[in-house]
Amino acid sequence: MQLTIICLLNGHFINAQTRQLKLWYNKPALRWEETVPLGNGRLGLMPDGGVVQENIVLNDITLWSGAPQDANNYEAYKSLPEIRKLIADGKNNEAQALVDQKFICKGVGSGGVPFGCYQVLGNLALNFKYNGQSAQPKFTAYHRELSLNDAIARCSFKVGNIIYKREYLTSFGDDVSIVKLSADQLHQLNFTIDLSRAERSKTTASDHIIEMDGQLPGGTKTGGMKYLAKVKASVKDGRVTVNGNKLVIEGASEAIIYISTATNFNNPGYRQKVDQLLHAALAKSYAVELSQHETGFHKLFNRVSVVINNNKAENVPTDERLINFRTNPDADTGLPVLFYQLGRYLTICSTRVGLLPPNLQGLWANQIQTPWNGDYHLDVNVQMNHWPVEVSNLSELDLPLAELVKGMLKNGERTAKAYYNADGWVAHVITNIWGFTEPGESASWGVTKSGSGWLCNNLWEHYAFSQDKNYLKSIYPILKGSARFYSSMLIHDQQTGWLVTSPSSSPENSFYLPDGQTASICQGPTIDNQIIRELFNNVIAASRILGGDKGFRDSLNTKLKQLPPAGRISKDGRIMEWLEDYKETDIHHRHISHLYGLYPASLITTEATPDLAEACKKTLDVRGDDGPSWSIAYKQLFWARLHDGNRAYKLFKEIMKPTFKTDINYGAGGGVYANLLSAGPPFQIDGNFGGAAGIAEMLLQSHAGFIELLPALPDAWKASGEVIGLKARGNYTVRFKWQNGKVSSYCITSAQSKKIKVKINGFLKTIVTTKA
Repeated sequence: MQLTIICLLNGHFINAQTRQLKLWYNKPALRWEETVPLGNGRLGLMPDGGVVQENIVLNDITLWSGAPQDANNYEAYKSLPEIRKLIADGKNNEAQALVDQKFICKGVGSGGVPFGCYQVLGNLALNFKYNGQSAQPKFTAYHRELSLNDAIARCSFKVGNIIYKREYLTSFGDDVSIVKLSADQLHQLNFTIDLSRAERSKTTASDHIIEMDGQLPGGTKTGGMKYLAKVKASVKDGRVTVNGNKLVIEGASEAIIYISTATNFNNPGYRQKVDQLLHAALAKSYAVELSQHETGFHKLFNRVSVVINNNKAENVPTDERLINFRTNPDADTGLPVLFYQLGRYLTICSTRVGLLPPNLQGLWANQIQTPWNGDYHLDVNVQMNHWPVEVSNLSELDLPLAELVKGMLKNGERTAKAYYNADGWVAHVITNIWGFTEPGESASWGVTKSGSGWLCNNLWEHYAFSQDKNYLKSIYPILKGSARFYSSMLIHDQQTGWLVTSPSSSPENSFYLPDGQTASICQGPTIDNQIIRELFNNVIAASRILGGDKGFRDSLNTKLKQLPPAGRISKDGRIMEWLEDYKETDIHHRHISHLYGLYPASLITTEATPDLAEACKKTLDVRGDDGPSWSIAYKQLFWARLHDGNRAYKLFKEIMKPTFKTDINYGAGGGVYANLLSAGPPFQIDGNFGGAAGIAEMLLQSHAGFIELLPALPDAWKASGEVIGLKARGNYTVRFKWQNGKVSSYCITSAQSKKIKVKINGFLKTIVTTKA
C-alpha cells in the first residue's frame, strides 16, 4: 500500500468536525437518566421533554454544601512508630485497628456536613394546557434530541394539527440557560413556570420574574454557601402574569425563558452578577444569542473529527441503537465515535478555565445528597475524568484541576506534618472544593496516600502535551512539594532495604494474612512505589528543564535507586499488588491500582518491559472484564496500552450495556443509561471519560517515546477510518487515514518543524513534522 503524507490543511485542523453527531429519542424521558445533559462549564440543564409537564433539572458547578474546615488530628504522628512496627512484624490487622483509632480525620469525615456535598440547584417545571385542557393530550410525531455539534437540545411534537417546538441551551455567550418554545400557529402556547428546590430555598415571583435563593448548610462557624436563581419569560403575542410564585403565559406564539444563577463561591457580588447576566441576555435577539453560543462552543468541539468505517445507524433512536449494539456491535461502528465525541462534549460542558473541574457527576446532579457526595475521589476517579482531555485537543480544560490542587496545598502541608511529621504536602482519597486533604474516616480505604502523587501525574501530562514552560514553572512547587512529602516519609523495609511508604494501602482493596485474618493497611503497596518513582522522575526532568534546584534533584536521584521496582511478578505470573505476595480477598476487585505503571504512567510498556507487560495481561485476565463502568473503562485503557485492540473493544462493549439500575454498586454490572451517561451504577461520569480516553488510546499513543498510529485497532474497525486533530505528547497535532487496518496517509504538525519518531504499520521511523 502506498503511504501518503497529507499536510494540505490548516495545521491546527480547526473546524475538523463536520459530521452530525446527536442523541435522539421518539418519546419523552420517563426518568432523569433518560434526559439529555446540557452545560457551559458552569450551568447545567437536563430537560425531560414532557408534553404536559416538563421538568428541567438545573445545576451550577459551584453549588456545594459544607465549608472550609481543619479535620487534621495533630496528635496522629505520635502513633506512627507503633503502627509501623506492627506492620513490620506482620500484625497488619492490629495496625489497622490502631489506624482506625488514632490515624484518621477528626469528626465524621466525608459523611459530615463540613465536608459538604455537590448538590442540585433546583427544578424548573413547565405545565402546559392544550385546547384549554391540562390533561394528557394525544400527541404524534414526537422527536427529542441533543446535538453534540452545537450543544443544543430540541424536542418537537404535534397535538392535533399544531406543531410545537422547544429548544434548550446553556449559553457559551452570555452564561445563562435558555429555553425557547414555539408553535406553528398563533397564540397556542399556554403554560405556567415554577421554580423550586427540595430544601433550603425561598421562591417569590413579581414583575414577571421568579426568584429563588437560599443558603446551604456549612457545618462550621463560617456558614454555608449562598445561591440565587432568577427566571424571566419573554413572549411574542400573548401575555405574562404572576400567580403566587409562578409565571403564567397565555396565548403566546413564542416564548423564551431565561434562567440566570450564581453562588457566592469566590464571588461576593453574586447577586449583582445574576442581574447583569440576565439583562445582557435579554438585550439581545435570540438569533444573536444562538450565534454567539455556537461560536463559543465550536471553538472547542470542532477541533477533532473521528470516522470509523463510515458506518452508522443514525436513523435509529439512541435507546434502541444501544440495545441493537449489544446484539450486533460491528454493524454500528458509528456508536463508538458518538460515545467518544460525547466524552469530549461532556468535558467542554462540565468545566471551564477559572472554575472547577468536573466532579464525580461532572456537572449534572438531580439530588440534594449526591452519591459519594459528588466529590473528587483521588484514587482514580477525578484523574480518569481528565484522561481524554489532552489527547482530545481540549488542553486548556485541564487547568481547572491544577487550580483545585493549588487550593489543597496549605492544608496538605498541615496534613503531612500532623500524620507523618513530614515535609511537603499530601492528599489522601477524597477532596472537595474546600481543600480537604486529611485521611478518610476509615482505615480500610481512607489512608491511601497516593492521591497527591496521582494528581501530579495529571498536572505533568498537561505539560507533556502542551510543552508550556510557563505552566511548568507554575506547577513546579506543587510537584516538588509532593515529592518532598514522599521523600521525607519513606522508610526502609527491614527485609529488602527498599524505601517504602508506611502505613498505606492499595486503594479500597484488602488481603489475607497468613493466619487467615484480613487487612488493608500495609507498607509499600505497588501503586505507591510506581507513583513515587514516576513523580521523582518528573520532578527531576522539570528541574532540568527550568534550570535549577540541582540539590533537590540529586537527592531524588539517590532515593530513586532505593525504591522498589516499578513492578514485580508473583509466583502465579501476575503483577504483585503489595510488597508481600498477599492473596486478595476479592479476586475480581474493581480497583486495579497496581497497574498504574502501565496506565496512566509509562513505567511498563510492551517494548521496554515485555515480561511485566505479560504479567499485566495475566493480572487483567484474573480480575475479569466486568465491574462498575469506570473500572471497565480502566481495563479498556490497559488493554489498549497492551496493544490488544480486540480485547480493548470487548471492554468498550461491556461499558455499553444498557441499564436502568441506580442502586449503589461496587461490583459487576456497570453499563450506560439511555442518555449514554455511564452507570456505576448509579450515574458516575468517570466511565464516560475513561471510555472516551480508551477509544483515543486505541487510535493513537505517544507515551513510550514515539508516536504510534493505530496501536490497538480492533478487527471491527479495520475497514477504513480517519482521525483529524488528536494530540500527541510534545504538542503535536495528528491526522491520518487507514484502509484494511493499515495507515494509508498521515500528517503530523507542530509549532516548529522537528524530527520525531513515529511508528506506522508496525515500523518505527524518523520523520520531520510539518510546521503548523
